[in-house]
Amino acid sequence: MAGHSQFKNIMHRKGAQDAKRARHFAKLIREITVSARQGLPDPAFNPRLRAAMSAAREANMPRDTIERAVKKAIGSDGENYDEIRYEGYGPGGVAVIVEALTDNRNRAASDIRSFFTKSGGNLGETGSVSFMFDRTGVIEYDAKVGSDDDMLDAAIEAGADDVASSENGHEVYASQETFREVAKALEAKFGEARKAALTWKPQNTVPVDDETGEKLLKLIDLLNEHDDVQNVYANFEVSDALVAKMGG
Repeated sequence: MAGHSQFKNIMHRKGAQDAKRARHFAKLIREITVSARQGLPDPAFNPRLRAAMSAAREANMPRDTIERAVKKAIGSDGENYDEIRYEGYGPGGVAVIVEALTDNRNRAASDIRSFFTKSGGNLGETGSVSFMFDRTGVIEYDAKVGSDDDMLDAAIEAGADDVASSENGHEVYASQETFREVAKALEAKFGEARKAALTWKPQNTVPVDDETGEKLLKLIDLLNEHDDVQNVYANFEVSDALVAKMGG
């Protein structure tokens, strides 16, 4: 029985991983489609599409799947998605921003509101928490592309605002106005970035206790599992031990 139980546990875990991968692919495809539709379908002239395709390759998405997503955007039979930003407060009064691409505004709003409510938070109006974040560009590279000093020097020369380097990689921040120029300069020196996108960077982070942090991480997981949700941002920090416990 033990062996049978272990086998079922492995199959359940594999099924959960496969479902998570499929959900991640679906979100990447949606971003590629929207990026190609809103700009030129050529990544050489569409930075957002180029970043979306780069993220898809990073996730090991097959090339033909990426190409089909672009072709779908060019055709007239593809779905139309609305870009919507939701803002609210999670457990402990932590500010949360949710970016979504949806073909059903009512469904998305209802589901996201219920997630906030069930977690002990509440969904607010647009603008209710975004003033606590800076809308900025982030360009990410693996740590192996260059030393911390090399990245810092290149970022300064390119006109970036800030750089954060760690064993997990380099994060270069630039204003919305200079983001594309900075990304282009870094790409010329280090090659294609693993990520290049506009993000919401908290002006300050709030430390929370483990109980509140666990509720917040569960809320973020719930949001990220929703098909319409593309990105979630929050202005809190938790202990490394809790992140490890929650599987982060």
